[in-house]
Amino acid sequence: MDKYMMIFRNTPTSEEAYQSMSPEDMQASLDQWGAWIGGIAAQGKLIGSDALEQQGKILTGSKKAITDGPYVESKELVSGYLLMQAENEAEAVEAAKGCPIFDMEGSVEVRKLMVFN
Repeated sequence: MDKYMMIFRNTPTSEEAYQSMSPEDMQASLDQWGAWIGGIAAQGKLIGSDALEQQGKILTGSKKAITDGPYVESKELVSGYLLMQAENEAEAVEAAKGCPIFDMEGSVEVRKLMVFN
């Protein structure tokens, strides 16, 4: 079995929608995420998954310049990830289709992890 990473991306619009949710709507969203991730875990295919804080540091260039970021104003914000095992890319993509991020106009990038021997 291969390992795949799902990279969750929000747009500024979807970030605003999450931030303006009532506590009840936020709990309902968290329950959706828990059910979806739990379904992958129940199949024994979940390796790990976490959301990311909105703020961090970005290092760039050969001088490793440090700036604050990422910024919600950018086109997309990586908001979390999930690592899973799958027989092939098609299975990983099919699992990604159930992700609750689509309800908020976000996206999921599915990438196979490269194995170095």
